[in-house]
Amino acid sequence: MIDSWRDSVVGFIRAEAKPLDKFGHQPRLYALTKLIGEGLDYDDDVVFAAAWMHDLGVFLGHRPEDPALLAAWDHVPYTVAQVESLLPAWGFPTEKLAQVSEAIRTHQPKDEPVSIEAILLRDADILEQLGAIGALRALVKVGRDTRYPSFTSVIPLLKDAIERLPGKLRLSSSRTMAEARLEATRSFLAAIEAEAGDLLY
Repeated sequence: MIDSWRDSVVGFIRAEAKPLDKFGHQPRLYALTKLIGEGLDYDDDVVFAAAWMHDLGVFLGHRPEDPALLAAWDHVPYTVAQVESLLPAWGFPTEKLAQVSEAIRTHQPKDEPVSIEAILLRDADILEQLGAIGALRALVKVGRDTRYPSFTSVIPLLKDAIERLPGKLRLSSSRTMAEARLEATRSFLAAIEAEAGDLLY
C-alpha cells in the first residue's frame, strides 16, 4: 500500500508511452540505476519516479504534432510541469518532489547534475544510448523522425554516441559498464561498413 504510487506511475507510462517501443526505455533505465548505484546512498523513490517519468514529453500525444513546433520542442519543462502535478495526486511524498524535478531537468548529456539521484539518472540514460540498445533506439527513428529519413542519416548519431558520451559519465561503475556497450557499437558500425560500404542508403 505504501508504494501504490509506483503502480500508478508504471500504469500511467504504460498507457502513455507511444510509439509502443518507447515503453521499454523506462524499466531498463530504472534497472540500470540499480546496477550502477549498487553500494551508493541515494533515495530510490526519487530515482524511480524520475526514471519512469523523465521522457513523458517525447511521447505522441504529449509532444507537438506540427513539424515546425516539434523541431523546437524542449520536452523537459513540459515533463517537469506534468510530474509536479501528477506525482502528488498519486501519493508520492511531496517533500521529495523537488529532487525528482531536478533529476529530470538535468538528465540529458549536456546537463550538469549535482545530486546523486540526478547523476544516476543521467549516467543510466547515457548508457541507454550505447551498445545494442542504443543502436535499436537510434535505428527505430529511421523513417518516423523527420531528422532521420534513411539508414545513412542515423549512422552519425551512433558515431557521435561512442565519441562524445563516454566522457560525460560520472560514476566509475557507469564507465565500466560502458566499455562493452562501446565495443558493441563499434563492432556494429564496422559490420555495416563491411556489408554495405557506400551503398547503405
